[in-house]
Amino acid sequence: MITTLVFDIGNVLIRWDPVAPFLPHLGDRDSVQAFLDRIGFRALNLRADGGESFADLATEIADPDDRALFAAYLPGYAASIADPIEGTWALMDRLRARGHAIHAITNWSAQTWPLGLATHPRLATAFGTTIVSGIEGVIKPDPRIFALLCDRAGVAPEDCLFIDDSAYSIAGALASGMAAHRFTDPETLERDLTARGLL
Repeated sequence: MITTLVFDIGNVLIRWDPVAPFLPHLGDRDSVQAFLDRIGFRALNLRADGGESFADLATEIADPDDRALFAAYLPGYAASIADPIEGTWALMDRLRARGHAIHAITNWSAQTWPLGLATHPRLATAFGTTIVSGIEGVIKPDPRIFALLCDRAGVAPEDCLFIDDSAYSIAGALASGMAAHRFTDPETLERDLTARGLL
């Protein structure tokens, strides 16, 4: 029986827009996207989520102008997480009121996690247990990160419903024995939670 909800954070509770920190430097979204594609930003960021530092990652960018621009990510990071997804927060409050335990597993850099907490202070108190990949050195969908959550929270995988927007992370949760919901929007999540008898 599901008693525990395990939430991803980025693009489930807070929108992540990696374009935003670079807009003051490049002026429009198309130019920023071309830059991100050129340096392989998604792959670099995932490695940061796994524990590597942005300074070390920058050394792999050959073009000095691109390398300097990449360095603007951390100072501008708050712009990338400016918008909470309030509908999901409201659902989480309702789940908590029903007595369900609420935890989180997030792929998030150890360097940017404090900036996330500063931008959205309620992240610090929203969850019983929070597993941050960059701090632990393991990222979703690695089964070890799901096992780590279960160990620290004192729950069994079969007691958990994992909520994430990534198909890869959902596959990892299912393989670990958790039920899972691939997040698209709060309304669809609400319908699933209701159908499961959790709301």
